[in-house]
Amino acid sequence: MSTQTATPSTPAASSSPSATGERSSLLRLYLGRGVLAIAWAAAFAGAHEHVDAVAVTLLVVYPLIDAVSSLLDYRATPNGSERRVTAFNGVLSTLAAIAIGIAGAGGVASVLHVFGAWAVVSGAAQVVVGIRRRGPELGKQWPTLISGGLSFLVGITYNIQAAGDNPSLDVLSVYATGGGVWFVLQAVLLTWKNRQLRTRTA
Repeated sequence: MSTQTATPSTPAASSSPSATGERSSLLRLYLGRGVLAIAWAAAFAGAHEHVDAVAVTLLVVYPLIDAVSSLLDYRATPNGSERRVTAFNGVLSTLAAIAIGIAGAGGVASVLHVFGAWAVVSGAAQVVVGIRRRGPELGKQWPTLISGGLSFLVGITYNIQAAGDNPSLDVLSVYATGGGVWFVLQAVLLTWKNRQLRTRTA
């Protein structure tokens, strides 16, 4: 019979330098991603009346922002399934940007179909990443999970709207604003988590 006893984890042990670095990287990433999404929404709100070169350029830029964010996230994330999902999302967003650029020639309905399909798959991927990150180091990830779930559901409605009589791109500004707010909220919660862990280890 073994006489070894489990050593209880201490707050200092549960907050390793690598975990602290990951939190800091994600905090900056979420904050930047959120601010860019809100800025994009403001720009697109005044430029989407016609699907012209400016509108299509903005439409292509939005998934590219997500692709770059996924690349930065990938580089800051340890090896594992979470990292693979992040890489998948980066590739997906890059392909979505290309597809949206092509769909721009087909008008509002085509763009909304592609954007909706991207929102569904990327939202599902975001939920998976949020679930993987839940824990004492990065918190419960509720903003990430809610944002991903909403993206999934909203993407379905976009495809339904695109098949209707009067599809509109107005909804995309709302989508980006909502996503940006959730990213900023996740950054705020990570800031709170950092302070909480520093207080415990002080």
